[in-house]
Amino acid sequence: MSSITVGSHGHASAGHGHSDHSVGSFISTYVFSRDHKIIGLQFLFSTLLWFLVGGLLALGIRWQLAWPWQSMPVIGPMLFSAEGGQISPEFYTMLFTMHATVMIFFVIIPILAGAFGNYLIPLMIGADDMAFPTLNMLSYWFMWPAFVCIILSFFSPGYGAAAGWTSYPPLSAVWESAPSSGAAQTLWLLGVTFVGVSSMMGSVNYMTTIIQMRAPGMTMFRLPLTIWGMFITAVLQAFALPVLTAAGFMQLMDRMLGTGFFIPEQLVVNNSIAASGGGQPLLWQHLFWFYSHPAVYIMILPAMGMVSDILSCFARKPVFGYKPMVYSISAIAGLGFIVWGHHMFVSGMNPILGMTFMVATMMIALPSAVKTFNWLGTLWGGKIQYTTPMLFALAFVSMFVIGGLSGIFMAATPVDIYIHDTYYIVAHFHYVLFAGTAMAVFGAIYFWFPKMFGRMMDETLGKIHFFLTFIFLNGTFFTMHILGAAGFPRRLADPYHYESFQQLLPMNRFMSICAILMVAVQVVFAFNFIYSMFFGKKVGRNPWHANGLEWSAPSPPGHGNFDFQPIVYRGPYEYGSPEVDTDYYPQIQPPPEGVEPTDPGHH
Repeated sequence: MSSITVGSHGHASAGHGHSDHSVGSFISTYVFSRDHKIIGLQFLFSTLLWFLVGGLLALGIRWQLAWPWQSMPVIGPMLFSAEGGQISPEFYTMLFTMHATVMIFFVIIPILAGAFGNYLIPLMIGADDMAFPTLNMLSYWFMWPAFVCIILSFFSPGYGAAAGWTSYPPLSAVWESAPSSGAAQTLWLLGVTFVGVSSMMGSVNYMTTIIQMRAPGMTMFRLPLTIWGMFITAVLQAFALPVLTAAGFMQLMDRMLGTGFFIPEQLVVNNSIAASGGGQPLLWQHLFWFYSHPAVYIMILPAMGMVSDILSCFARKPVFGYKPMVYSISAIAGLGFIVWGHHMFVSGMNPILGMTFMVATMMIALPSAVKTFNWLGTLWGGKIQYTTPMLFALAFVSMFVIGGLSGIFMAATPVDIYIHDTYYIVAHFHYVLFAGTAMAVFGAIYFWFPKMFGRMMDETLGKIHFFLTFIFLNGTFFTMHILGAAGFPRRLADPYHYESFQQLLPMNRFMSICAILMVAVQVVFAFNFIYSMFFGKKVGRNPWHANGLEWSAPSPPGHGNFDFQPIVYRGPYEYGSPEVDTDYYPQIQPPPEGVEPTDPGHH
């Protein structure tokens, strides 16, 4: 295996002198750790466990739609309502509420920003840790009150929050309007608020670290696209999260203190006035989506960056159009702030305002297309290596195209009015977030696993995991487009009550069988992950022959990350450079005498 000689850089301490990395007790080293790598792994393990919970909740939804009002074998009596495992209408409402909540707030956002952001940012920029290690530790432990609140909500009367993951008032704002989920809904709001505080802590840390702590020679345009994705995501979180957090406190006060931020003048429940106020239920929608549409990009931009790194590495080519990729990430983030209203086309919005949101939403297709064509340009003519990370990265690109294309015409107000609250919407965001982001996350785990644990995951098991997941996810989610085009409604426990939907029952059964198999296949991933941590093939610093700075650190990196002072001479994608005999050219390798260091894309 090739290795890079680093002696010419000297073996000075890698630290920047700002944090103490001395090894302490087990508690201070592995529990309340201030080391970004341990915190990243804490986020990773926590989110993978919640991924399992979210998957089981999804199977409850799919069971009800495939075999309505029938008891689930084995799992039903353990998890679901007391009537032998049969799902009640109220319980079904809880299932789709908590499935979405867990997957968005406890899996996708924290695994991208929390796990990979924490682990990779200092390594990829040549720093020894985050700028604020204690704040970093708190950003993880502020997730635990959120975990506790959501777990407790499952054991509250009514089995958990049931106002949808969007928590629209007045259903969610007044205790009396949904007494079966009163305490659970309050716990839900507290949990989401704690997640928001955790994310804000992380975003401040990421921005400061990337701006202030880059290694010598690491200019902004020598950063890997993974770091650009994390940086823009941190900016999004810093500006959008305070709005949701404030809205969460306002709704909590409506529920607990009787204020009237989101309660109309008179709220009638069961023919009696349940509450009165002078507020606006629509105000919550504006505040919620002002955060939650940028959150869509918080859930995809880091994945885009990680996929760019993986594609370049295994195509053995520089990323095509590095700077346009950076600008397109920034454009997606900027436009993401002015399109929240497309979630509210059916709320009685002024048509002129609706058209403004519609046009802005369609404009997002342009920077997204830049990224897609640049990924294709990166692959074109490359010496492609079909490793497990590469397969997942290729799947991300193809699946993201499907999700993105459906998003373009869903942005048109007349189309949205028809397909709003149908399974077409469910198909769209699952293609973006599961077939897209989750595939990128799997690819990133396989790619950076050797750096995290010093061992390789098994390639054969990885490919089995990939192909079966890819087949069953398309069997589950592509079919939803057909259901949605037929008008099949989401969030209803028994759509077959309407005769026109009864003919769609066989298709729902097919989807549910695919979903059950897709969740079952993740056992292969879990076994591979856990087994490889202890018994996988040991590897050196750079098993993939990649160029990024992180691959010059030991595997796994020790305290302080680097055993030398990294100095950066070029961008992270200099594959196939004529300056060296090998097909990779690490960022820390000095150029030959008389050759000037380069920026990305300049050979």
